[in-house]
Amino acid sequence: MSRRTPVLIAAAVLLPLALTACSTPEGDEPTGNKAVAKSDGFPYTVTNCGVTTTFKAPPKRVVTMNQHVTEIMLELGLTKSLVGTAYLDDKVLPKYEKDYASVPVIAKEYPSYEQVLATNPDFVYGGYASAFAAGDGRGREALKKSGIETRLNTESCAKADTPMETLYEEVREVGRTFGVTDRAEAWIKQAEADNAATAEKLKDLKALPVFVYDSGDKTAFTAGGKGIGNELIKRAGGTNIFADLDKSFGDASWENVVARKPEAIVIYDYGSTTVEQKKKRLLTDPALADVPAIKNKRFAVMPLSDAVLGVRVPAAVEKLAAQLHPAATTS
Repeated sequence: MSRRTPVLIAAAVLLPLALTACSTPEGDEPTGNKAVAKSDGFPYTVTNCGVTTTFKAPPKRVVTMNQHVTEIMLELGLTKSLVGTAYLDDKVLPKYEKDYASVPVIAKEYPSYEQVLATNPDFVYGGYASAFAAGDGRGREALKKSGIETRLNTESCAKADTPMETLYEEVREVGRTFGVTDRAEAWIKQAEADNAATAEKLKDLKALPVFVYDSGDKTAFTAGGKGIGNELIKRAGGTNIFADLDKSFGDASWENVVARKPEAIVIYDYGSTTVEQKKKRLLTDPALADVPAIKNKRFAVMPLSDAVLGVRVPAAVEKLAAQLHPAATTS
């Protein structure tokens, strides 16, 4: 979890995402799969997590750090723009495997500043604030001085109460940056339809109290009330018992887990600790014996890559809903 810890710090100090940018006339929208000319929507100015950048043309040599931003690029058909990638939480989706295999993996986790420079990029796209850790030499200012523009996934800085809209804007802005507005808007339209379909199935159901177990022993590292993780639970027919935690991720006491009586536990699946090991830790803790979810062994599982601001989210809502309310979602 260490790579996500700086996100909580960064969110407090970075400026909110500006959700407006230079407008593009309808006639200048890029079409098809061909690279757009400079006149097609460019120059384009965008403010991302306090950093304002003007693009005269789409970036051509891109490094991605963290899985969810890599998958945004792949979903938008931008594989050929990628000269390097790093840091998977789990496997990429099967639909992306072929494209992902064509991209050089420059580091298993975060690359060094030198490894980034070795790819000769003109753009670096980070998923968590830790991707741009200044202490590791990868700060956005340092990269800018080397002639490299950057983008940080906006879950690290957005303060809006509508995380799904933040996701749509993330995809929209990436699409604009790379001149593939049509692909971005097509994805958003489908995502809106998928979310509406799931909502229709769940509209008459009572929300289920849910505890997210990410990791932790002395305390429980869990999903708070900010960010897409909480939104996922809400849209899947649940109520996050730690929605009052004013951050995307944070620690909660086991006493509070017991007191809030979750009826289901969502386990985030990633890293070296398996789902079965996490279940065993919960099921064998005497302090949790009277928790309804523990007594009924009611668990749901989500890959961590489903629970961050990326293109998996609409399908993740549907999958989580199917685990929390199987009768309603299979009819």
